[in-house]
Order: sequence, then C-alpha cells, then structure tokens
Amino acid sequence: MHKNERKPVVHEYENEQEVVMKVKELELQGIHQDDIYVLTHEKHLTKKIADDTNTNTIGVKEQGLGTSIINFFSKKGDELRNQMEEMGLSKEEANLYEEKLDQGRILLLVTDETLTASDRQPQNYHSL
Repeated sequence: MHKNERKPVVHEYENEQEVVMKVKELELQGIHQDDIYVLTHEKHLTKKIADDTNTNTIGVKEQGLGTSIINFFSKKGDELRNQMEEMGLSKEEANLYEEKLDQGRILLLVTDETLTASDRQPQNYHSL
C-alpha cells in the first residue's frame, strides 16, 4: 500500500481542464502536490496531465518493485487495477474505477485530504 497507509480520496473527471481546476483547488486547501496522483487509461495522457499539473503518476515508489514487474507483463486493465490496489483501494473499488477509466474518465487520487461538504456531493466525490 502507499507510503502513508491511508486510503486515497478518488475524484473522477471528464477532461483535463476539470482536473487542472481541481488540482488548483486542492492546493489552495493546503494539499501538497506530492499527495495528488493522476491516472488515466493511457500512459502518455497520464504523464501529460501529471506534468501539466505538477502532480504524480503511480510508479515504483507507490506500488513497489514486485508489483511494477508484474505490471510490466500484465494487460492494461490488470495493471491499472494493481496500481489502484497498491494505493489503498479495495479490489472492488479498483474494478469500478478501472471501468471508469475504460470510459475515458480521468482519476485524481488524493492521499491527504480532509472531506469538505462540496466533496461529499456524488457528482465529484467517490468513496466506497
């Protein structure tokens, strides 16, 4: 599991502009960029958005060398689910969010976030 052993808060978005706005909002709330991870179905898009927002991708540090090696030989869906599970999501949650990624959604996983009233609204806050 991720370094702080805390389950991340997952936000899902339809486009990069929404992600950029949320990252700025999180930073204003005092969330450090080191605690924000981007995940999409396509590696190049994940890297682009992470670079554009100065946030992170889920890498060896977060998932460990063993999982990284397994992911190298895994199908894309399996790799994404493994990454989410290593970040602290359950197998069921990882399956649900992998389906969202299949549909083109962009996920932000935030490892240090206190809930605000607006985050509890179903359209932009997803926690299982």
